Amino acid sequence: MKKIRPIQLIAVIFFTVSGGPYGLELLLTYAGQHGAILLLLLTPLLWDVPAIYTVLELNSMMPVTGGYYKWVKYALGTRLGFYEGWWTWLYTFVDLAIYPVLFVTYAGYFFPDTVAYKIPICLMFIWVSAGLNILGIVPVGKVSLFLGAVVLTPFIILFVMAFTHHTGSIALPAPSLKGLPFPSLGMALYTIMWNCLGWDNTTTYAEEVDNPVRSYFTSTIIAFAMVIVVYFLVIWVSQFSGISPAVLGNRGFPAVGEIFGGHWLGTLIAIGGMASCLGIYASVLLSVSRVPMVMAEDKLLPLILNKQHKRFNTPYISIIVCSIVVSAMINWNLEALFIIDVTIYGAGLSLEYISLIKLRIKEPATYRPFKIPLGVRGLCIAVAFPVIVYFVAFTGALSSTKNGVAAALFAAILLCSAEGLWQIVKRREAFKLSDN
Repeated sequence: MKKIRPIQLIAVIFFTVSGGPYGLELLLTYAGQHGAILLLLLTPLLWDVPAIYTVLELNSMMPVTGGYYKWVKYALGTRLGFYEGWWTWLYTFVDLAIYPVLFVTYAGYFFPDTVAYKIPICLMFIWVSAGLNILGIVPVGKVSLFLGAVVLTPFIILFVMAFTHHTGSIALPAPSLKGLPFPSLGMALYTIMWNCLGWDNTTTYAEEVDNPVRSYFTSTIIAFAMVIVVYFLVIWVSQFSGISPAVLGNRGFPAVGEIFGGHWLGTLIAIGGMASCLGIYASVLLSVSRVPMVMAEDKLLPLILNKQHKRFNTPYISIIVCSIVVSAMINWNLEALFIIDVTIYGAGLSLEYISLIKLRIKEPATYRPFKIPLGVRGLCIAVAFPVIVYFVAFTGALSSTKNGVAAALFAAILLCSAEGLWQIVKRREAFKLSDN
């Protein structure tokens, strides 16, 4: 089997987690001029850093196909392992449904009538990505590397032009959350959290990575640095461009490009937006398609999901099933998708934190090529930060618009569905045993 190299892994991780700053456009609307940069710097430290270190340690212990599902199952048992796999599958369906819609939004920069053809364009987007994933991890890695250059190049040009040609002040407003309504704080957190999630998703194909422990450590750190630097600079440049939050929210970062470079730079950034959506979708589909495959191996999902393509050795049935589900979700409201996505993801991430702490207590002597330099008490304090951020965002959504309340409640229902399905799985297995 061909294995992905570290430079390709950086690109895949970058797209799985970020794919560029597309999706941050509403941050200034929610957080305001004084809160945007402050939240953009604090949230990844509290939300992402504990997740990254958790993923690196657990993956160094168990660099296996299935990643987080296998960790939770090993540490907490089959029931909670099923929860983890099911929740991740659900949140990824929601996550994937966002990108075809964003692709159409950025395509509308060139063809304003594109919205009228939203459904066929989204379906073509979904099934081209499915075909790429069936070809295997190496083609996905190569395409991600190319798309990464397409995404980042326009922003590098934007940053250079902004800092070399802008004659006004580039000082930022004083960072402060004073006067920021709690519902707006919640939605601002959701916006940043959604743009910085998925570090664990990149471990589900660890056996397809060359020298996985070392490769994941190096690639994850580089990808995280790239994400934070790009996010910070693009919000900073947007602020001193003088663009209003409403215009940025409606027209996106191509409007910022037009301010500094004219229509040609706006065009490049819009092309980057389309490339970003393609890269993110293909990378996330790569990760999620491995989870039902290994759950099927454990007889927690239908065995057909474990079927491999004869030529490419990829879980093509799982990829096709994922693509069918996403195809049915492309008309959902984007704000609601953000809330549902982050809420379900955060619940699954909490099981990984519990697994990390339990394995430190239960198996302290087990070899860990990478180990977080904290004891059990320190780990408990560290994982408390993302949990607090998670509940602040969730509570803010509940107190926001009617759409936010409905989305948060729907996410809670989806989380509860794991127990109902687990009971079905248990009864099915018990019936098979009694039948034998």
